[in-house]
Amino acid sequence: MSRILVIEDESAIRRVLVKILSEENENYKVEEAEDGLMGLEAIKKEDFDLVLCDIKMPKMDGVEVLVAARKIKPEIPFIMISGHGDLDTAVNTMRLGAFDYISKPPDLNRLLTTVRNALDRKDLVVENKILKKKVSKNYEMIGDSKEISVIKEMIEKVAPTDARVLITGSNGTGKELVAHWIHEKSERNANPLIEVNCAAIPSELIESELFGHVKGAFTSAVKDRAGKFEAANNGTIFLDEIGDMSLSAQAKVLRALQENKISRVGSDKDIKVDVRVVAATNKDLKKEIEGGRFREDLYHRLAVILIKVPALNDRRDDIPLLIKHFSEKIAAEQGTAPKKFSAKAIDLLKGYDWTGNIRELRNVVERLIILGGNEVTDEDVKSFASK
Repeated sequence: MSRILVIEDESAIRRVLVKILSEENENYKVEEAEDGLMGLEAIKKEDFDLVLCDIKMPKMDGVEVLVAARKIKPEIPFIMISGHGDLDTAVNTMRLGAFDYISKPPDLNRLLTTVRNALDRKDLVVENKILKKKVSKNYEMIGDSKEISVIKEMIEKVAPTDARVLITGSNGTGKELVAHWIHEKSERNANPLIEVNCAAIPSELIESELFGHVKGAFTSAVKDRAGKFEAANNGTIFLDEIGDMSLSAQAKVLRALQENKISRVGSDKDIKVDVRVVAATNKDLKKEIEGGRFREDLYHRLAVILIKVPALNDRRDDIPLLIKHFSEKIAAEQGTAPKKFSAKAIDLLKGYDWTGNIRELRNVVERLIILGGNEVTDEDVKSFASK
C-alpha cells in the first residue's frame, strides 16, 4: 500500500485531494496535514511514498518543507501544488528536487497521472538502492589483515576525490574489486562505472572502443558510435590491464586526461567529457617505460595515487575469512546451506602456495564444497585441492 501525505492549508482543496486519491486506488492510504510545519513533523515520524505539498502556507511554506524533507528523506517524491501566481516558484522547486507540480484547481487526469508516475519513480529509486547494495556486497573487500586494512584506509581517503588511481598487483589479487570500491564510495556512484579490458581488445580497435568513431571512419564503421569515455561521462572509467594498450591509444588517453576532451576516430570534432580514470595493470610500468612500450607522461598522469594489491601469499591471515565468504556465496548461488571447513582443513589451505591468488582460492573452495563431505576436512583438502 502506498502512503501519500497531502500538505495543504486550504481545507476545501485538501479534502478534494484526499477524496480523489482515496477513491482512485484502494491501495492509496492518504493522510493530511494543514500546514507546512505539521507536514514536516509527519515526514520526520512516518514513512511516506509520496507528498503533495502546497507552496503558500502559514508557519512554513512548501519550498521550506521540500528543502528540509530532501535533507532527511531524499527518496520521497514531492508534487508541489501551485496557485496561478506561484508558477515560477513551482518551476523553481523542480530544480530543488520536486518531481512535478500541479496547478489549482487540480485537473483530475493530470493529478492522477502525476501521482502514478511519481510512485513509479519512487519504486525505481528503491529498487536501484537495493540493487546497489547487492552490487556493493558483490564487490565487498574481505579481510582484516594489515595489508588489506591499509588499502581500505586509502580507499576511504581517495574515493571522495576525483584523483586518478593506478592499481597494481599480480593476476587474481582483486584489482577490479578495488576499482569498484573506489567508484562505489565516490561522489560519482550514481553514474556508471565503465570497464575496459585493454588486453582483450585488438590494438587496431582499442581507439574506437575508447573514443568511438564516425560513420565511414573505417570499413566496418557503418554508423556513428560513442565510445567508452562518452558512456562514462560524469562517472568512472576503469582501464584494466592498461599496460597492454597501444602507444597510439595511450596518446589519446593522455589528451583526454589533460584537456577533458576526446575525439571520435575519423572526426576532428572535440567532445568534452567529465570522467574519473582508474587504471590497473599486472605489469611493471617503469620497466615498460624503459622498454619504450609505455609513455612516461601518461604514467605520471595516471599514478596520482598508487595502490598495490598484495598477493594472497602475503596476506594469509585473511584466508579463513575468504573461505567463509566464498562458502556462503557459493551456497547462496546453489541454493544450499554453507559448508563448514574444519580447522585442520583451513590450516592446510593457509599453508599452500597460492600462485593464482584469490581467484584460485575461490575455485578450490568451490571444488571442495562440491566434492567434499558434509564438513570439508583436511583429508578432502589433500584429495581434491590438487596442490
